Amino acid sequence: MWFLCVFYHRLLDFRKPEVEALAELFGEDESLQWRLPEHHHNDTPFHFVHLSSEEIAQNIAKRSILVKGMYELWGEGTCYEELRDSIESFPDSRKLPFLASDSTFRISVETFGKALTFDEQRERINSLTYIPFEGKVNLKNADHNFFIMEMDESEENNGLQPILQRRIFFGREVGFADRKLLPTFQLKSRTYLGPTAMDAEMAFLMANQAKAASGRLVYDPFVGTGSILVSAARFGAMTMGADIDIRVVRDGRGPDCNVWSNFKQYGLATPVALLRMDNNLPPWRSGLKELFDAIICDPPYGVRAGGRKSGGRKILRGTVDPYTVPEDKRTDHIPSTGAYSLVECVHDLLHLAARMLVMKGRLVFFFPVLRDENGSEIHADSKSFKDPKPKYRGKYV
Repeated sequence: MWFLCVFYHRLLDFRKPEVEALAELFGEDESLQWRLPEHHHNDTPFHFVHLSSEEIAQNIAKRSILVKGMYELWGEGTCYEELRDSIESFPDSRKLPFLASDSTFRISVETFGKALTFDEQRERINSLTYIPFEGKVNLKNADHNFFIMEMDESEENNGLQPILQRRIFFGREVGFADRKLLPTFQLKSRTYLGPTAMDAEMAFLMANQAKAASGRLVYDPFVGTGSILVSAARFGAMTMGADIDIRVVRDGRGPDCNVWSNFKQYGLATPVALLRMDNNLPPWRSGLKELFDAIICDPPYGVRAGGRKSGGRKILRGTVDPYTVPEDKRTDHIPSTGAYSLVECVHDLLHLAARMLVMKGRLVFFFPVLRDENGSEIHADSKSFKDPKPKYRGKYV
């Protein structure tokens, strides 16, 4: 079945991967097919996606961060005359069950790249009198919601390339986004925050791409204040984290302001473990493998915080031999650390994933990318971040 998938106009590169991950999570067996509306650029918020059932479409829309809604398309056209012909040709067997007298309905108008007055919206709704609605109108809690969606054809389409002709869509809403999720988990109301706390929207997006769900174990090797694991726990996953800074995972800012309190704030299951661990020298016992269903993290690549690994400068240079901390000083001991390059960090992360992920498990992480003046991506090495000239283009890459 083809559905009209309408995206929010943000984080454009992440939209399709999120839907594809959720489709797989909810039981879609085959790779998704996508197609664009006629004359539309790939960055348009309107995309057609083929899914095996309406239930899967509904589940994707309900959980997705970047999907605004999923719709069963009844008609489309470049003008309202074409739209009428398209709707009238849509099979009655698929329309009539939602037009019955014992049901309620609501029609809304959505636009992209333009704004309509109330009178203009009402005019468009009144033009649909040829659709044989028999039920009553209910603007607050209708059984069936229908949408007219219109895109402007001007050359200023919120930064998109101009389209040759506008496109008008009419369809029945199958599923819609949970608009309360992000305001509830926004960082400004979080109990325990650090300088590298992941934005709530991006954390939920990463959890979706990792297919976090009940019965799955999600691990963050650079847990920090736990923002990513909070999102995974919200979707029912068991969580586990590690960080090289023992002050973060053990102490926080006190007994009521630490990583654990972030989970308690939202009534979520706390992590099965938070470990003080160096990703460069992991203490996993020999033979332990395929433990995690997903690994999600924001590695320390030196922009907001530099990466650290065990061993002070003298130990790493070989001028001082490794030592054992005396028993009586271990309680308050903070181990020495040295610089941890981006190359080492990514190498260790991929090695961890190869060993500790289950078959078909997912590794979701940020990798720094620079964009040149033409918008082309340049994968950064450790030298790029010491050079003040390269600049990031966009909030996330």
